[in-house]
Amino acid sequence: MSLDWESVTAFALSLPGTELAPYYGGPSVKVNDRAFVMPGREPDSFCLALDRDTIAMLKETAPETFWQTPHYEGWPAVLVRYDSPDPDRVHALIERSHAWNAARRKPKPRRT
Repeated sequence: MSLDWESVTAFALSLPGTELAPYYGGPSVKVNDRAFVMPGREPDSFCLALDRDTIAMLKETAPETFWQTPHYEGWPAVLVRYDSPDPDRVHALIERSHAWNAARRKPKPRRT
């Protein structure tokens, strides 16, 4: 099974309470008004919102799939390579990201 933006978003949108919505001018999949799947700044990866402890573990145990550029360091977001050797694990992490973001408080409205 090969991953691409369309298959990743289709999988994320199959989870409860999700919607396709803009995020910083681009597409994203959101739950609870929080983006949890976004295109990455790198063409071969997408971005997944996860807690920092999980990100540290993923980068250590599967650096061929999960990684960060300096832009993402220190933030609750990890890049996921589309050519991952373990797409089932990627799907499991999308589900985990969905659950983590669904359980968080909704973000405060931005002042305009």
